[in-house]
Amino acid sequence: MAGIRERARAEVVAEIVRLARVQVAESGAAALSLRAIARDLGMVSSAVYRYFASRDELLTRLIIDSYDRLGVAAQAADDAVRRRGDFAARWRAIAAGIRQWAVDNPAEYALLFGTPVPGYAAPLDTIGPASRYTGVLLALLADVQAGGRVPSDAAANLPQQLLVDVAALCGRLDLAIDDDLLAAGMVAWANVMGAISLELFGHLHNVIDTPCSLFEAVVVEHTGRLFPGTAAPIS
Repeated sequence: MAGIRERARAEVVAEIVRLARVQVAESGAAALSLRAIARDLGMVSSAVYRYFASRDELLTRLIIDSYDRLGVAAQAADDAVRRRGDFAARWRAIAAGIRQWAVDNPAEYALLFGTPVPGYAAPLDTIGPASRYTGVLLALLADVQAGGRVPSDAAANLPQQLLVDVAALCGRLDLAIDDDLLAAGMVAWANVMGAISLELFGHLHNVIDTPCSLFEAVVVEHTGRLFPGTAAPIS
């Protein structure tokens, strides 16, 4: 009997999450309403609170699920590169995988990287999932380091304060990555995510007819920085 109840509860939770994603896609995360979900389910509003204690708890569930899905996409893109020592190919694949996930799931991308929801503060539970996709990049940089392929000028022209901050980060996380390489990797990551955001949030409309070409240019630029002599196009 307990198993039946647990399955029934899991089904209701899954439907609440599905309806919440529909709401977020149609109206934005700030408009997420447990009462509206209760109406769609044919429940009294108080019944929904037996599954999620608050809007923020449901929003946290959506965020964690989306970060996990993004992390899976980034990892799958990296894993698909059979030549593990071809670090440039892995970098291009990871970047392309993240962008493709964003293009396929624009509402989820906006939930993670768009306008913060007023009054919502992400709990500590989101930190691990949020680090999952960046962890794929860190694993690549660690492999570059272990393979002795760190470019001699990785940190050329980067602000000194950034290098100081990165050195502190390396110390806190005990990363087996040179400060210079990590700093260059973080700049590359920031540029890739920025290019995706420009595309997904419509900032390139009437500016660039093929937004993916800007993304590709960013990836190629940083391929050349991180892996000199290998800056081939990603497509």
